[in-house]
Amino acid sequence: MPKSPSETLSELTTISPLDGRYRSQTQQLAEYFSEYALIKTRVAVEAQFLLLLSQKGVIRSFTDDEEERLTRLAPNLTLADAQKVKELEEKTQHDVKAMELVFRSLLQDTSLKDVLEMVHFGLTSEDINNIASRLMLKRAAEQVCIPSLQEILSYLTTHAAAYKSLPMLGRTHGQPAIPTTVGKELAVFALRLHNELQTLKEQQLTGKLAGAIGNYSALSFAYPNFNWPELAEGFLSSLGLTQSIATTQINTYEDIVSYLQCFSRINAILIDLDQDMWRYISDEYFVQEVKKEEVGSSTMPQKVNPIKFENSEGNLGLANSLIEYMARKLPISRLQRDLSDSTVLRNLGTALAYGYLAYKATLDGLNRVTPNESVLREALTEDWVILSEAAQTLLRKESVPNAYDHIKQLSRGKHLDKKGWQTFVEGLPVSVGTKITLAGLTPETYIGLAAEIVDNVIDIIETEKL
Repeated sequence: MPKSPSETLSELTTISPLDGRYRSQTQQLAEYFSEYALIKTRVAVEAQFLLLLSQKGVIRSFTDDEEERLTRLAPNLTLADAQKVKELEEKTQHDVKAMELVFRSLLQDTSLKDVLEMVHFGLTSEDINNIASRLMLKRAAEQVCIPSLQEILSYLTTHAAAYKSLPMLGRTHGQPAIPTTVGKELAVFALRLHNELQTLKEQQLTGKLAGAIGNYSALSFAYPNFNWPELAEGFLSSLGLTQSIATTQINTYEDIVSYLQCFSRINAILIDLDQDMWRYISDEYFVQEVKKEEVGSSTMPQKVNPIKFENSEGNLGLANSLIEYMARKLPISRLQRDLSDSTVLRNLGTALAYGYLAYKATLDGLNRVTPNESVLREALTEDWVILSEAAQTLLRKESVPNAYDHIKQLSRGKHLDKKGWQTFVEGLPVSVGTKITLAGLTPETYIGLAAEIVDNVIDIIETEKL
């Protein structure tokens, strides 16, 4: 009898769209956050701890072959091995203990069988889990998410430079304000993203290897002559983690929260970018590439929708909602520990995956758009009243009383074409020289130091990247 859809796991039958609809785009993160990856990471931590015991003289020295065997244990762990862990977990109802039993079985018929009782010696499951979860988070961020964000940053800096002098109408409160440039607006996003990426790279994740209640009780009782905090510090440092000096059974989560909140701020910046690009496309300031095979509507053949930016915005919101909950939940643990954190931590990959999916969509969207120079020029020169800031500023410079109010009476709610601007300038109570200066001003040239700002931003990004 054929299996029902609910019995056959495929991209069409998964509950989560991350493993279904979007599997091809997020599968790179499965190497870091799948159950298989978690088991392999736990095995790696256990193996490294056993190596530490040997290297520090707690147990006998290992041969080169034995050290190689332990080092290769996690990378060589098969899906069948991982499945054995899951089968044992059904019986033990303890995931780390199940992993430990399989770990031992893999060494049972080797020269390391005499040290099997030292596997997981003096540790609690949280010693393994707190390290494994942080290694998975750190590696996924550094190997997958940050490179994707760097691609967006590269696009923004490259195109900021290319369009640093291309004028466009700036809007505040959604209303025409004064001119800016396409490149300068992209540079703002570039600098914001760069700053948060720098902060993210500087974040330190911590580790704890101190036993059941965080006091090294079993380790120091069995081997009182060893400096266990010092050994733990060196071990954690070798993994790229800093030591949490005082903990309960769990390693407190402020470090993970800070790490995730960097991603949350990055995601918020990209939501801002997505929404601005959506509006620019709506206003035809940017045109989208038309791909022959794509369909924009099931009923309106003409449509080319900004779906990449919309998809990104939605997924960034999902990522940030998970991060926001984790930031509230993870710092709280009943007494020395409870297990409510465990199920939450299993969703670290989900939070990063929604973000990663969005990063790829944003970049795809950006690569599909080009500034529409004719529309930009038309919008910019449609109403010259946007130059009224320049007029009131020069009136102030010439000490004209109530300069702002004077220009306000002449311009607020009014509209001026080029000829109207010339007439407007001619009636101002300023010197001939100032009138000539204002008469020669155009919306295209009133862009201040936009180009220089872009150059400064790019210099900062390039210098700090080195």
